[in-house]
Amino acid sequence: MSSFALDTELHGFVDGRAGVRTQNDPHEDDRSLSELRLQLDSKTYFDWGEFNARGDFVYDDLADDRGKVDLENGDGFVDLRELNALFTPVAWADMKVGRQILTWGTGDLLFINDLFPKDWNSFLLGRDVEYLKAPSDAVYASLFPSFGNIDLAYTPRFDADRYVDGRRISYWNPLTQSIAGQNAVIDAERRDAWFKDDEIAARYYRDVKGYEAALYLYSGYWKSPTGYDADDANYYFPQLNVYGASAKGALGRGLFNVEAGYYDSREDRGGDDPLVPNSEARFLTGYEREVAKNLSAGMQYYVEWMMDYDGYKDGVPDRSTARDELRHVLTLRLTQMLLNQNLTLSLFTFYSPSDNDAYFRPVATYKISDHWMVTANANIFVGKDDYTFFGQFKDDSNVNLGVRCSF
Repeated sequence: MSSFALDTELHGFVDGRAGVRTQNDPHEDDRSLSELRLQLDSKTYFDWGEFNARGDFVYDDLADDRGKVDLENGDGFVDLRELNALFTPVAWADMKVGRQILTWGTGDLLFINDLFPKDWNSFLLGRDVEYLKAPSDAVYASLFPSFGNIDLAYTPRFDADRYVDGRRISYWNPLTQSIAGQNAVIDAERRDAWFKDDEIAARYYRDVKGYEAALYLYSGYWKSPTGYDADDANYYFPQLNVYGASAKGALGRGLFNVEAGYYDSREDRGGDDPLVPNSEARFLTGYEREVAKNLSAGMQYYVEWMMDYDGYKDGVPDRSTARDELRHVLTLRLTQMLLNQNLTLSLFTFYSPSDNDAYFRPVATYKISDHWMVTANANIFVGKDDYTFFGQFKDDSNVNLGVRCSF
């Protein structure tokens, strides 16, 4: 059997983006984005499967150290997005091994059972939405038995979110009870022991009366450093299990989805340790349909319910701000296609009536030709209090302009 390449495809783009903050943030630069990136994406086909490689070469004018490459955080002049082999070892299974982008679940920019890493800095700063998904170094298997479909993902070394740490976006610091940024950058203790600090994610799904129903299991760690080690005076990633389910399918003239998950915070099952997050139940439901020609609308309701709330309240230090037992979020996505679908206008809105804060994400994209595209977007945060989820980012509101040439 030959192992020589049968065919190779190479695609990519050059993307330039610039952005500024609309308000003064005393802890961050006035510019939010100033970068140029070249992405190369190749697929090489063999008789045994295919080999995929995709990476970005980046010039970031705002980076502190452009010469230092950190493939976990995506820092430096290279960001390796994919490097994997895809093959079919048996007729009823596919395997993908290596660096890859993984995703599942039913939410639109809301994630319950998708515990794969996210890049929140890219998302909040205004890069293309594809950069919200950070890569995983994993073994991914898709199995196709007669009773349904099974996906298994094993990550031998924990892949954290590319979380907000203060270098580019300010955040609410619960220790000082104030907004912090470059004056208090979070450098959390990494979980980087191979085959010890590992993660397992599983999904079983099948059709049930026209709906895709799924069950999920995750064993690993909170994806952002939500725990604090008082002895080391540093943030870390506490242990976490997640059990969930979802369903999606047609309803009336649109698409309906529902998803739920139980977050078992294994280091604080009593709920009285203020330095470790409590267990939570999370739920979302959504509906999307076309409301007029080339105009679609999607709505979602999402809630987080903290377990053992009384224990949590008893453990909150004096003069510290306590979370609510229930956090509610409503979302609305509007998308309008114009000019023979060359112009796309969209607005995604998050609104939390419990936190009294909101996040508006308008995007306008114009396709000049098959190769050239321009994009304008904004990330606008409002909130009554500095300590709420979106309210903490209100000084980080930004507007951006991007130009992309694809080949």
